[in-house]
Amino acid sequence: MADRVHPVDIPSTSNPPSSNNSGEVVSPKQPPYPSPAKPVPPPPGTYVVQVPKDQIYKYPPPENSRRYESLTKRKPQRSCCCRCLCFTLIVFLVSVIVLGVTAGVLYAVYRPESPKYTISSIAIKNFNFTSATSTISPGFDIAVRAENPNDKIGIYYMKGSSVTVVYSGVDLSTGVLPAFFQPANNVTVFKTALKGSKVMLGSAVKSTLMNEQRKRKVPFRVNIKAPVKIKIGAVKTWEITVKVNCGVTVDALTVKSKLVSKDCDYSVRLW
Repeated sequence: MADRVHPVDIPSTSNPPSSNNSGEVVSPKQPPYPSPAKPVPPPPGTYVVQVPKDQIYKYPPPENSRRYESLTKRKPQRSCCCRCLCFTLIVFLVSVIVLGVTAGVLYAVYRPESPKYTISSIAIKNFNFTSATSTISPGFDIAVRAENPNDKIGIYYMKGSSVTVVYSGVDLSTGVLPAFFQPANNVTVFKTALKGSKVMLGSAVKSTLMNEQRKRKVPFRVNIKAPVKIKIGAVKTWEITVKVNCGVTVDALTVKSKLVSKDCDYSVRLW
């Protein structure tokens, strides 16, 4: 038969609870923990370097210092550019709104209408093909009819205008318009004398011109360029350029020539 094994009491390593004179059981005292105010010294061979907290957040590592400086310099420039751009856009939008409102008010008050231009008459001089010389010096006396249909707007025709008569791409005669003021609801017919000096025409152009004269249908182009200023109430605008292009056809190349047809259109350049 197997031998029986009896348990053996193992002495406890911890101190047994003691009793005082009154018979109360007193637990053994626990070893005191180190005080928080007194840090535990590090073991031998270990070094602890304490860095202030503000330096940890403010100063980057040495290897990133250059990048940090470049980034800190760029931010103010970008923000300044953004502010300038936003300010410019705001000023532009406000200017557009103000101009639009002003134009709308002026249009509602004055109701501007486009002026009308046409050629009333044309007289031709010195158009001689039988001359021995190969050049001609033609002259044109042209009457231009200008109508201002506006009730409250006047037109100042300034100096510096030009009138040119063209045939088949060749400038035959040039001149200027008189400077004058055209009041509201006015029709003015002004005459201008154009002169040409030693204009050279090729043989093909001369042949075509003589053939059209026999048919009593000679076409010309009259180009007018006039600087004007518009008077709106008591305000006078800046200088505006008006261009009038007229296609006219005459029955003869003489002083008593008559207009067979005429067609004019115009354009305005504000600046």
